[in-house]
Amino acid sequence: MEKALVIGAARSGIAAAKLLKKAGYDVILTDMKKIDREGLEGITVYDQGHPECLKDWEYALIVKNPGIPYTAPLIKYFVDRKDKIYTEIETASSLTKNFHYGAITGTDGKTTVTTLLYEMLKKKDSNAQVAGNIGIPLSDVVLEHGDEVLDVALELSNFQLLGIENFHPDVCTVTNLAPDHLDYMDSLESYYRSKMKIYQNCTKDDWFIRNVDDEMIMKYATHIPCTVIDFSLKRTDVDLYKKDGAAWLKDIKLFDIEDLKIVGDFNCGNAMMAACMAYKLGVSLEEIQSVIKEFKGVEHRIEFVREINGIRIYNDTKATNTHAACAALSAFDRNVILLCGGKDKHISFDDLKQYDSEVKHCFSFGETKDRFRDIFTYQTSVETMEEAFNEAMKIANPGDVVLLSPACSSFDQFKNYEIRGEIFKGIVNKFRKD
Repeated sequence: MEKALVIGAARSGIAAAKLLKKAGYDVILTDMKKIDREGLEGITVYDQGHPECLKDWEYALIVKNPGIPYTAPLIKYFVDRKDKIYTEIETASSLTKNFHYGAITGTDGKTTVTTLLYEMLKKKDSNAQVAGNIGIPLSDVVLEHGDEVLDVALELSNFQLLGIENFHPDVCTVTNLAPDHLDYMDSLESYYRSKMKIYQNCTKDDWFIRNVDDEMIMKYATHIPCTVIDFSLKRTDVDLYKKDGAAWLKDIKLFDIEDLKIVGDFNCGNAMMAACMAYKLGVSLEEIQSVIKEFKGVEHRIEFVREINGIRIYNDTKATNTHAACAALSAFDRNVILLCGGKDKHISFDDLKQYDSEVKHCFSFGETKDRFRDIFTYQTSVETMEEAFNEAMKIANPGDVVLLSPACSSFDQFKNYEIRGEIFKGIVNKFRKD
């Protein structure tokens, strides 16, 4: 029996281990932390450290958690040994040939596009699935539905794409490119290039939606082996565009823009990409338009939380870089009280300076709290997100917007951005202002 080693027992690692066991591999699962062994019967588990014996065996397959860097000692050992290292997405997709993928990556917007696409695919077939970086391992979907013909909306991080060898989507896109994850990647160029792996196995009948408004995409999206659908929010001489109050794919009207409930021009672009992908995957125009009218947005992405005495409060915890925070700020005209800060990812915050006139005051918190002093004219450093919110409400007036858009990851004070957002909403909902 061939051996498979799974390094990292987060949700995707557990799912990959179970799938590989079902596929007939002798599976070894290892993690630096303690592993809950429930449901892992028949899988060899090493936790609270990686024993040296793992280096003694030959493996047919090595799968690593996307978040573990290639410089981690055990990973580096196998890289130096010339073993191929895969991620859970590549592993899962190789074990079923029946899925049709709409795959989405990019620095920002990918969760909104993925969620919209999923809602559209469900109109066509209620069994359609969503997976990937959105929080659901593809391995779980393959375990349950591997023998079915299935449409899957798949969100992919660059970490997941680094382990791609044969994965093949029917339609894919890179939403945009901006500096991010420089605490993980060797360079900004390597980050951008990793995103382009999304189309490397596509064929001429597949589609790649290319955002021609994005200078970096136009620089790095080269040698594309499939049909290119050029997209723009600014031009009409492309394949996917807006004109006369509607979104168009060539001469096909996808939807009326006035039907969109999510704010911001960038969200119009997200909806256009999702609609184009859904159309390629066989969703009818009527079904696409129905979702456009119903969709109210993604949790944690410019999510309206509450209005207090005429002050509107939004949760944009998913903005873990400056590009995403800029997108959120662009959705509001003025009088924004910005709450930002978090773990330092070693990226510049200078992009935010263009919104200085829209930001009434910035209250920054966490590890990067003092790095916003030179960005905004009116800025105050505090320790915690709750303190930032309470200070914001002291100066907020009717008509103002209080926006949590951190421009940083959450890992200095929170387990992840979702928990940061849930805690923020809890703080907002218990707040009382006379």
